[in-house]
Amino acid sequence: MSLRQMEYFLTVVESGSFTRAAETLHVTQSALSHQLKALERHVGGDLVERMPRGVRLTAMGRAFLPHAERAVRSAFQAERAARAAAGAEGGELHIAAVHAVASGLLPPVFAAWRRAHPGVELVLHEYARDEDLVDAMERGVADLAVGHRPAGRSAVEWVLREFAEEEVLVVLPPADPLTDPGPAGRGRIALAELAGRDWIRCAMEPVVDGRPFIDLACERAGFVPRTAVRTEHTSTAVRMAAAGAGVVAAPAYAIPPDCTAVAVDPAWRRPLFAFSRVPFAGAARHFVDLLSTTSPS
Repeated sequence: MSLRQMEYFLTVVESGSFTRAAETLHVTQSALSHQLKALERHVGGDLVERMPRGVRLTAMGRAFLPHAERAVRSAFQAERAARAAAGAEGGELHIAAVHAVASGLLPPVFAAWRRAHPGVELVLHEYARDEDLVDAMERGVADLAVGHRPAGRSAVEWVLREFAEEEVLVVLPPADPLTDPGPAGRGRIALAELAGRDWIRCAMEPVVDGRPFIDLACERAGFVPRTAVRTEHTSTAVRMAAAGAGVVAAPAYAIPPDCTAVAVDPAWRRPLFAFSRVPFAGAARHFVDLLSTTSPS
């Protein structure tokens, strides 16, 4: 069983047909079929069912699929890591992050990287939730991830490096009375001042002690948040709040300058990490160093 055979198998599954897979791989259909048959003989049974219009996985194929994906991705990652450790130009560095971090925090870091390392291409993998990001990293999708400390049980012993701290602010409608600092210029609000407000809740909201963060924080402040709108992405929730649909909590880096945001007292802060399955080396180490000097603290 070879890595090439597993790559051929994955391409057939992803494309849904031998014809499209052969075109993607730039091989003849007969050569592709021969390699897949050899793989099936090695594992002892059919991995895909040949149908008049395409293919579908057999039970054996469904069991084999995640392991083949992990093996092929790990092989590519090993090659990238070796090239990065040697300082090779012309390679790729794969970065994973949730959407809010990718859109709000990484653009200036990527721009600085392109100026300093024009020969190394960056590939960004975006995910909706922290748990999706961690799951992808466990499968070897990227060389490193940028986000919050991986939570939950994992077979991976993560290499972690804290590079900054994020503060979560509350986005309010323009000219909201709570944005007026008053004669003392207080600049912060108590969470209890938001009791009775409509909230915009985002699917990317962090979970703390098994509960959505906002539910837990508001309960500790003595009230239950009244949900008015639910969104998938942080950027959408922020724009909804800016338009007056409710209030929303979001990291400072995810809030555009034209939106009105206030800090909460006591402050909502949590560290940001770069993390990987292996020690940072070569291009990955340079990227993490750049995170520390480019990201807001």
